[in-house]
Amino acid sequence: MAGTPTRRAPYKDTLQPALHRRFSSTASLLLAVSYIEAILLGSWDSYFWSWFPLGPVGFRTLLVFSCGLAILILRIASYHVGVKTTGSGLQTLASSLAALRTYETAFWYIASSLLYCTVYLGTRDEGTNLQWINYFSGDRARLNERPLFLNCYMFTFALVQTVEHYRGDIDRLDLGSLERRQAVEQKSLGFVSGSLQTLLLELPQAFVDSTKVALLTFPATIVIYYFFLRSFAWSWAMMFLRPFYNMPRSNMLPSSWPLDIYLINRCILAGIGLGFIWAAGNRAFSVFMVKKPLKNDNPLTSDSKDPNGSLLNGLKSKKLSIKAFAMWELALLAESCETRRRSIFNDIDRKDGPMWSQLYSICMETLKSVEDHVDAYGKPAPQAAPLTEKFEERHRSSAPLREDPIFTSQAKQANLRTGLEQALERLARKPGSTPASELSPIARKTWQSAKDRVLSKEQQDAVSPDHLKDQVWQFATRLMSIGWIGDLIRHDFRTQFTAAVLGGPYAEPTLPANAAIALCQLAVHSLAEDSYGNVHRDVPNIIRTLTALIKKVEGLKAQFPLHWTDYNGLKECPEVDELVQKMKTGLEQVVVKFEPYSTDLRLTLTDLRFAKEAIGKPEAKKEKAKELKMVKAKEVAFDTRLSDDWAQRKAALRREFRRPEMEQVRY
Repeated sequence: MAGTPTRRAPYKDTLQPALHRRFSSTASLLLAVSYIEAILLGSWDSYFWSWFPLGPVGFRTLLVFSCGLAILILRIASYHVGVKTTGSGLQTLASSLAALRTYETAFWYIASSLLYCTVYLGTRDEGTNLQWINYFSGDRARLNERPLFLNCYMFTFALVQTVEHYRGDIDRLDLGSLERRQAVEQKSLGFVSGSLQTLLLELPQAFVDSTKVALLTFPATIVIYYFFLRSFAWSWAMMFLRPFYNMPRSNMLPSSWPLDIYLINRCILAGIGLGFIWAAGNRAFSVFMVKKPLKNDNPLTSDSKDPNGSLLNGLKSKKLSIKAFAMWELALLAESCETRRRSIFNDIDRKDGPMWSQLYSICMETLKSVEDHVDAYGKPAPQAAPLTEKFEERHRSSAPLREDPIFTSQAKQANLRTGLEQALERLARKPGSTPASELSPIARKTWQSAKDRVLSKEQQDAVSPDHLKDQVWQFATRLMSIGWIGDLIRHDFRTQFTAAVLGGPYAEPTLPANAAIALCQLAVHSLAEDSYGNVHRDVPNIIRTLTALIKKVEGLKAQFPLHWTDYNGLKECPEVDELVQKMKTGLEQVVVKFEPYSTDLRLTLTDLRFAKEAIGKPEAKKEKAKELKMVKAKEVAFDTRLSDDWAQRKAALRREFRRPEMEQVRY
């Protein structure tokens, strides 16, 4: 009886436990920040109870932690990998307003802010005048507008944070960003290292960002509260409090404003505290979730019953995040895990073909998709052939009614139409012409002299078309430099070029980069570890594909146009630049290792020269010049041989067709 085949565990079953552990680390750090804020929110009446966790501080910690936990749950539900490649901020805004997830995000931010506001109001003493009910005379209770304004401030703060959430694309997991930050950072905290150190170094900037948002929210709250929310919030607060207090039945608004310097200070402090909770949770999630797919310095699938099968399932996944993590793991094991590399080379009995062949096909397909995007740029999208509908033609039974004005003569209509046609024809034939250019030389000279008498030289320069164009451009540039306005209108080079190379709506640059690294590293190590010799047959195609892809991407970047709203004028795209650099590094390693075997691999000198040119080696130019000299020398030798052969053939022809009587005359 044949044994039951082993079921390949989905890569998701391997990835999820690792993500759960990282979420636990995020929640632990958020709990620590919540405990510190709970201590700062206390009254400090007792030294022991002001910090002891099994008491009021512990209860406040749980409430503050709930404010941040709501945002973490939101991040789990809506995280994505890849750069958003929508055209402009207006397009992103339109798509966000049409998505249900946007309103879900706003709901959780609002719920979190109102909960934090309740905790904040509960910790204030009577001296701050932030109680909901005041008693001025007798037993008649009065609604205090100051806590109502604070709640509206926190509500507006949540809306502003929702806008910032999508403006900064906080939901994105930037794979590989942790390694880039650690490579750039020069500071060291000593007692911590790795991702925790990176996060702790980012917390001061998170505090600064929270302060900026809290300050910017206050003027927006004044406008929104006094023009839109005051009457609505006052009436609802009165409706909820009347069953519990003896309050007036009228919903008349108070004549005085609740604002003073102390309330402004309380609002901004509450906004900073809540914003720091959100920022700490979001940054911790973004840092811990993008750690390498390793467990105890081994690939995640090493503990699986079928490691290669689980990895293949991840690489074939249709979900971009799972496929990106699986490709990242493949690149890591190709670089530094000899045991897994040998298992890939020796795994030749799989159902769909050898393990190397399947990995090669998946990685090459990923690289080919980038090449297809580059080739398709600028070409019109293929349109489906329109469906021709058969319909029965109906003949008009009578002449159509005339719609021209009754009291307008035909001569006037003809003159108007003729003048319009002439103006359009003149504009089409001479698009840059002006009415003054149609004048005769004498009239033009008269116009110039009159302009010189009326306007000075400076005034003429000020109203010249070039000067006006410069003024308009400076105004547009100044407008684009304003934060939110520029983000709404600007089509920056980075987003457009990323979309052209990697596609959309989300483009993950690490996916093709890790595919190139995996192919090159497996090819390099196959010289010593591939027992069956299956890899070397695909090396020439790897070299040619990477060479062509590097040249196409760099060529597209050189000729890629800048949009007029991109006032910086810089052709910078870190995502694509990092992809090209990794492809160059991998291609160089493969060329160095396999160049001695170029004859056996059927790699021509031209292939190697093109590869070195793509890498950027100066030796490639020397080889090209040497190759051109050899070609020219061969052409000269070939031409000389042809001329000698033709001279000999010509003399033979003369001797062959010489008449005998001419020979006798010569003798």
